Amino acid sequence: MKKYFYVITIQYLGYRFHGWQKQPDVKTLHLMVDRTLNFILEGKYFKSLSSGRTDAMVSAENAAFELFLREPIEDQNAFLKLFNHNLPQDIRALDIREVDAKFNIINHSKIKEYLYLFTYGEKCHPFCAPIMTTILDDLDIDLMKQGAKLFEGENFLKTYCYKPTDHGVYTRTILTCELIENHIYSANYFPKKTYLLRVRGKGFMRNQIRLMMGTLIDLGKGKLSIKDIQDSLVADSNVKMNYIAPASGLILNKIEFE
Repeated sequence: MKKYFYVITIQYLGYRFHGWQKQPDVKTLHLMVDRTLNFILEGKYFKSLSSGRTDAMVSAENAAFELFLREPIEDQNAFLKLFNHNLPQDIRALDIREVDAKFNIINHSKIKEYLYLFTYGEKCHPFCAPIMTTILDDLDIDLMKQGAKLFEGENFLKTYCYKPTDHGVYTRTILTCELIENHIYSANYFPKKTYLLRVRGKGFMRNQIRLMMGTLIDLGKGKLSIKDIQDSLVADSNVKMNYIAPASGLILNKIEFE
């Protein structure tokens, strides 16, 4: 039987979800997406497959999943409108495009860009909590900017993988890693200055960005030095970085399929 293949780009606020992947007895993004698809497709066969999983409370500006159908979508604009009408208000579909059978959303070469939004030094308005991490201690932002640049290029990143095994591939390349002032997100209840860690690469391990961010926060607090980070990035490093920054500050910003 002939199949039809579509890539749907979505964005979501992850704060009330237990990540993307379906799990027993908890509300996940994949569960809500599939429930909505099942409703609008009126029980017809479909399968959805994500380009990658996000953890509990992680948000996305541009995530994507592949939709497999046995009947074509005759009017993609109407389908997208119906999909959005029935999705929860914290999930929105942005676009849909047809792809061929050779496309595989998991294995297709892609570059992902993550942002980590944070501020420091004062208690923030509670409305900040869904997308921003607040560090109450003072931070040396200039030193953190130096530290972020150390992650760029090819490095041994086993330290920055949650529960690594002895069989993983830990020599990875990060295309961009920079700490900059935030000019992307704004609200009248935000503090005056907020910051972003921007990271781009072809693939990331479990909790990698959050472990990198936690390390930079500890650097900014004076708990770690630049040399500690340098030592953690060399082949077969035994340095342990244990602080995983909170999930709610992490945003999947972009996926570029090559």
